Amino acid sequence: MSDSKFDLVVIGGGPGGYVAAIRAAQLGMSVACVESRAKLGGTCLNVGCIPSKALLQSSEIYAEAAHGLGVHGVKTGKVALDLKAMMARKDNVVDDLTKGIAFLFKKNKIEHVEGYGTLLDANTVEVKPAKGKKRTLKAARILIATGSEVTPLPGVEIDEKKIVSSTGALELNSVPKKMIVIGGGYIGLEMGSVWQRLGTEVTVVEFLDRLVPGMDAELAKTLLRTLTKQGIKFKLGTKVTGAKATKTGVALTFEPSKGGKAEKIAADVVLVSIGRRPFTEKLGLDKAGVTLDGQGRITVDEVFQTNVAGVYAIGDVINGPMLAHKASEDGVVCVERMAGHVANVDYDKVPGVVYTWPEVSTVGKSEEQLKEAGVAYNVGKFPFSAVSRARVNANTDGFIKILAHKETDRVLGVHIIGPDAGTLIHEAVLCMEFGGSSEDIAATVHAHPTLAEGVKEAAVAVTGKPIHM
Repeated sequence: MSDSKFDLVVIGGGPGGYVAAIRAAQLGMSVACVESRAKLGGTCLNVGCIPSKALLQSSEIYAEAAHGLGVHGVKTGKVALDLKAMMARKDNVVDDLTKGIAFLFKKNKIEHVEGYGTLLDANTVEVKPAKGKKRTLKAARILIATGSEVTPLPGVEIDEKKIVSSTGALELNSVPKKMIVIGGGYIGLEMGSVWQRLGTEVTVVEFLDRLVPGMDAELAKTLLRTLTKQGIKFKLGTKVTGAKATKTGVALTFEPSKGGKAEKIAADVVLVSIGRRPFTEKLGLDKAGVTLDGQGRITVDEVFQTNVAGVYAIGDVINGPMLAHKASEDGVVCVERMAGHVANVDYDKVPGVVYTWPEVSTVGKSEEQLKEAGVAYNVGKFPFSAVSRARVNANTDGFIKILAHKETDRVLGVHIIGPDAGTLIHEAVLCMEFGGSSEDIAATVHAHPTLAEGVKEAAVAVTGKPIHM
């Protein structure tokens, strides 16, 4: 096919790429988006954020029906699981949302080019589809938004049947009796929670002596205690040295991270979830002269431009938290800067959420980071057990913690573990975006009875005494 010319060619149709493409089209650019999958949305929508949250929601409802309704005076009798229907619902959610993105592309006159994109130079992308002829796209600018892939673990070969990544864990056709989750991060804890609720005996093996590295340590300890109470087992400070599929399941070998006696454990399924790495394979970066840093990430400047003029990169392939919403903001800011607008992303104000139950959310600095930086701060905490709405809802585990500068009272970090923590954190994000103080939150009227009252009380606790504790 003859060359097609565009103002912008985006490589990658995930939450970074498709959002950037839509915003660029809104700003008047002619846009093509190259995506290897037939459906847009990338890993997040197809085999990541969305299907996992669908299963988390469904499994939570199942667990509540099976074990949690009696306290409310609701008697259900024996609760049965229809895994096939649960998986079908998950697939329907994904299908509806991918169709929604396709509609938005059509509405904004964005061309979806299906195939694998490779840079030939700073203005040319070659697209190789699964079937058919290659196509060449010419562009004034190219934006790389190819996201990330599962980080492999030496000695463990993923087959997506018995030894699975998060992708395979979303497609199991029966509830395994025993599952080993390798990695105590966001993804491992969420998928472990799904299958534990459905009846699987889950053991999480983590190399470090704590969960979710980088999270405020007090939150991590509380999360460990809460998930243990729910029935998930943990082997912290433990290194997996091998995993081999057998006729009946998987044989896993492990030993203490600091050295020690090796042990073996058997499971029906092993989930490898030790993190993700930038996906830059076969993109032709060397041909275009694009440089990477020591961790395999594409280096960019303040406007997301690489060392090659006209070639940009966003999301998981560059520095910063590997989160879908971070990638989307990168994409919006990148194309707006191309169009001459003033915009930026502050990674210190990007919230992170672990969608277990209770949820965990965090934004800004942790206590450990502030101590390491020598920043003097005050702490305000308030437990959900003292929040009226949490009591009413019978969800009282956890707390809200606000960290504010000791002299200026400016909010430096907020950390929440408890019901709907992923929603509650956004009040803190907005406050921090405006450079607000704990006093600003404390002086803001919060409706009663709501979970958000706990945020207000935590803010009061930074410099004073909460009313309800």
